[in-house]
Amino acid sequence: MGSIWGIRLEYIKNLFRGHEVNLKPELIVVGMGNPGPDYAASRHNVGFWLIDSLAEKVGVRLSRTHKTTYSTHVEIHEKLVVLARPRTYVNRTGEAISYLLNRYGVHPTQLVIVYDDIHLPVGKLRIRAKGSAGGHNGIRSVISAIDSNQFPRIRIGVGSPEPEDDQIEYVLGVPDDEDRAAIEHSISVGIQAISTLLCKSVDTVMSEYN
Repeated sequence: MGSIWGIRLEYIKNLFRGHEVNLKPELIVVGMGNPGPDYAASRHNVGFWLIDSLAEKVGVRLSRTHKTTYSTHVEIHEKLVVLARPRTYVNRTGEAISYLLNRYGVHPTQLVIVYDDIHLPVGKLRIRAKGSAGGHNGIRSVISAIDSNQFPRIRIGVGSPEPEDDQIEYVLGVPDDEDRAAIEHSISVGIQAISTLLCKSVDTVMSEYN
């Protein structure tokens, strides 16, 4: 069987034949967002956009279902990676993350969370190895649920609302075509950064992509 982007397709098929009991992924990559079609195109869902784009790139679907997540497994650079989208709303993302870490028995440092950031210009990407919530309710939920802020995260800039505009309405709003294109570009860069993170340290990835 051939491979795409360093992914062995036969390996993926075997994962869905019931051999998942003792899987130990190298990384769990979680895109943050709100479930449901009403939010699908919103700025707050850029984490979902990245997961969907990566899943499409490697030819898999998020077919594993739990009450807190949709997920799948894939091998990239001969290392197992879990891709996941929470089924919870953003401010309850910690429930999904807690489940995933417990399910696979991995440390928070093996987690990568992708989410929107209104403090970054549209399309700007920033990678951090750890840190505070920075005012993001989803990250605050994660830190509270797992009692740690020692996890890498990829922040994708969606720009800031005007002073007179409501912040919640802004992040739940839909970007225009120009902003959407800039965000899509940063998603492509983010996918490459995730691939690189499987081969290099997070500090090296930060220096290359920030």
